[in-house]
Amino acid sequence: MSDSTVKRVVSVSLGTSKRDKAHEAEILGEKFVIERRGTDGDRAKFKSLMEELDGNVAALGVGGADIYIATSKKRFAFREILGLISGVKKTPVVDGSGLKHTLERETIMRLQRDGIVDFKKERALLVSAVDRFGMAQALDEVCPNVVYGDFLFGLGLPVPIRSYKTVEVLAGILAPIITKLPLQWFYPTGSKQEERKPSFPKVFAESTFICGDWHYIRRYAPDDLSGKTILTQTVRAADIEWLKSAGLWRLITTTPEMGGETFATNVMEGVIVALVGKKPSDMTDDDYLSVLKKLDWSPGVMELNPPPVD
Repeated sequence: MSDSTVKRVVSVSLGTSKRDKAHEAEILGEKFVIERRGTDGDRAKFKSLMEELDGNVAALGVGGADIYIATSKKRFAFREILGLISGVKKTPVVDGSGLKHTLERETIMRLQRDGIVDFKKERALLVSAVDRFGMAQALDEVCPNVVYGDFLFGLGLPVPIRSYKTVEVLAGILAPIITKLPLQWFYPTGSKQEERKPSFPKVFAESTFICGDWHYIRRYAPDDLSGKTILTQTVRAADIEWLKSAGLWRLITTTPEMGGETFATNVMEGVIVALVGKKPSDMTDDDYLSVLKKLDWSPGVMELNPPPVD
């Protein structure tokens, strides 16, 4: 695709460069080149690459990190990440939070509405609620049995939170402090994204439906996921093979498949922002949902192993 009308969307990630990829696609009549470029946790490289691409691409995504964490009441910006993107002056920068608020909320509702998942019968584990606030709020509406893993996997504390109201209260107190500290204290970056550290096995064992950020799930999940469903965003072919070997029943992805794999939420948000042509701050829920409707989007459901027999 050498045409000058091609829109280029690049996700610059603090994660490993081993997951880099590029893909050409035509989306709603527009030609796109979509890339993911990891910086292996190197902050200076991340900042430099962001500034090098500024003004030369249609949208930039922040990968392997969040700019914002949020509740229904307020959002909080990581000071470190704001600093790393402060040199970008021309190109829209997104972190996926717009889609986390819309697509991921709609994913939960649609799975329930279409009869794919009956959340009244599930025991859900959302590995981080402040990272995926749309998903958290939707689960709070439809699923009576949810564990929010913010303390477990974000802070390493053996405290499962069982109420979204509690998440909001604690986030209001702790988020202003946490977002001033280095992100790597709470979220795996660079080569740490490749490490497995199975933790809190009882919480996973009790859960039938595991959802949220893939890096948290992959890092902390046990080797045996028999009979369970996982709902997440970015999965690669190697991830799917691992989940299959772990006995996972179903894998559900929120972001559309391209080239046989799914891209991160920040990448898809970059594509939508480029299509709509608005600043990220001017985007509305209706803008996101309108494009998703035109894309005829639906969650991707893969059955990796036969369903468990009662």
